[in-house]
Amino acid sequence: MDINKYENLVPNVFLFVDRRSFPDWEIVKSTIDFHDLTFIVEGKSNYYINGEKFTVEAGDMLYAPAGCVREAQTFKEAPMRSFAFNFTWETGDPVPLPFETVTKNWRTKEILEDIREFSHVWMGKQPLYRMKARALFQLIVYRLLSIAHHQETPLIDPRIHKAMSHIMDHYSENVTIQELADIVALNPVYLGKLFKQNTGSTYKEFMNRVRVNNAEMILSAGGFNVSEVAEHCGYHDVAYFSNVFKNIKGYPPSSALK
Repeated sequence: MDINKYENLVPNVFLFVDRRSFPDWEIVKSTIDFHDLTFIVEGKSNYYINGEKFTVEAGDMLYAPAGCVREAQTFKEAPMRSFAFNFTWETGDPVPLPFETVTKNWRTKEILEDIREFSHVWMGKQPLYRMKARALFQLIVYRLLSIAHHQETPLIDPRIHKAMSHIMDHYSENVTIQELADIVALNPVYLGKLFKQNTGSTYKEFMNRVRVNNAEMILSAGGFNVSEVAEHCGYHDVAYFSNVFKNIKGYPPSSALK
């Protein structure tokens, strides 16, 4: 899954419902021009998406993309309660999310808390509530995409994640493999192999990438020359910094200067 193609999508939620269905609740068959993302928390319903029947129950997430034909009826003996989000993308792109029509076990503590806070914001309608609601829903989508992505790719070893965090916090310093090994209580040789297995890079390659990314941001903001930025990012040899920068970015650091 190319998760990066969702990076610039901004959702516009135009309808949110804390739906507590009556026994005869239904959605009349129609073609929708929006995305429907519904989280079922109680009861059961039958949804028909493009003519295919899906029975959803507590713990399920239903996703119906724009352009599909949708209808639904709840179970009379177990009326559904759900949180339903109807949204489009600000750009108008018909990009579907990479979810199955029905996803099991979507619930995490974080997503439930985000939905609860979204509900409070949406109902309270305080000044700028749409801005905050949009941010919360985007966070929900981000969490769901991250879960879907991690199901396709192995999770990073928590010790490597800790080592990566240390590098990002101290990228301007001379971080050694021994220092990282001490932090995560591993042999430095084994840590080096584990780092490469988990990230595809050596720890030094990762640190250079973090340094160069930060250097690019500082240069593009203006106010500093190449030598000053090199020093700030942990490089005491400007020529070496320029070579590393060009190898990673494909252009010299002077091109990033504002």
